[in-house]
Amino acid sequence: MIVAVAGRGPDDAAVPALAGFTVGVTAARRADELATMLERRGAVVQHGAALRIVPLADDTRLRESTHALIARPPDVTVATTGIGFRGWIEAAEGWGLGTDLITVLGKGTVLARGPKARGAIRASGLTDAWSPESESSAEVLDHLLESGVDGLRIAVQLHGEPLPDVVEALAMAGAEVVEVPVYRWLPPRDRTPLDRLTDAVLAGGIDILTFTSAPAAASLLARSRERGLHDALLTALRGPVLAMCVGPVTAAPLQDVDVPTTQPQRSRLGAMVRELEAVAPTRARRLPVAGHALELRGHAVLVDGVLRPVPPAGMALLRVLARRPGRVVPRAELLRTLPGGGDDEHAVETAIARVRSALGEPKLLQTVVRRGYRLALDPVAGPVPLGGHCGDGGLR
Repeated sequence: MIVAVAGRGPDDAAVPALAGFTVGVTAARRADELATMLERRGAVVQHGAALRIVPLADDTRLRESTHALIARPPDVTVATTGIGFRGWIEAAEGWGLGTDLITVLGKGTVLARGPKARGAIRASGLTDAWSPESESSAEVLDHLLESGVDGLRIAVQLHGEPLPDVVEALAMAGAEVVEVPVYRWLPPRDRTPLDRLTDAVLAGGIDILTFTSAPAAASLLARSRERGLHDALLTALRGPVLAMCVGPVTAAPLQDVDVPTTQPQRSRLGAMVRELEAVAPTRARRLPVAGHALELRGHAVLVDGVLRPVPPAGMALLRVLARRPGRVVPRAELLRTLPGGGDDEHAVETAIARVRSALGEPKLLQTVVRRGYRLALDPVAGPVPLGGHCGDGGLR
């Protein structure tokens, strides 16, 4: 997606939608694919995997569950994830049980929790009977209970963690439940990248944080608790940092702690990136300053549609000035904004000089002698929020 910038000709209007934004990636699977899609659209990406997937192809419980289902076929099989269902079939094939497993599953009803699970079912040669629109385990449970499960043998392929509520509800309704633990989610062996990503969020260095699985969101929150940073992380995610999730299931752990989330209508990686392309530019702030169009993004500024990277200290100053465009901001207040603080107001002058150099238009920032600095807001036009978004938007 390309954002057309007002006031520029058609040949100059090509600005990648995510240019100037820093996006955090918490995914373990397909992280490189996601990062590539984001970078192609102009984003700077920081990766910190929030979990790792541990396959259980040699796990005793998986093998025992598979043998038990072949010996006594299930009436209903629930596939919760595509990767999990495929992994189960591949593990069974490795044990020489693939054909037998497919045969017994095909004798009963197979349900898919979502489109990825449905695709894996069909790829194995089976046919799915039903799938919920919400891609929610809760909706699958409701469907089963409404259909009646008393006396049925139900196989539930787990998706990285237990589903005690689902299993207990089915058992209380009279079903015999066989849990199929295909893989597990565990914290990453090296948590340093995840900690660095969290620290960058808290320091204002991340504009958007992406999540592609519920366990990743839960793992990030759990790690923040361990480090004593949970409240600070929630404050950031409820404020300047956008939490972008691949779908409602992924968003659930964040919504449970009152973090607002954004997700596409279809739970797909590509759809999430396209949604991000549409949403990210609306979080920028556009101002008419000294005869130029100024647009503040995460780590850069568009000046008349030209992307100009600005150092972190300079972006911090610009955000303060942009909150009160046209008004003088005292040096002392700007000094408190600079990383490290201190009491030398000369540091503000140095930072302002660097901002002017980065923007390429010195007149955008005016010095008011013995008072401070201001954005030279055009008096007639006034501030214009991009995309109809009012307030500070993504500004920190």
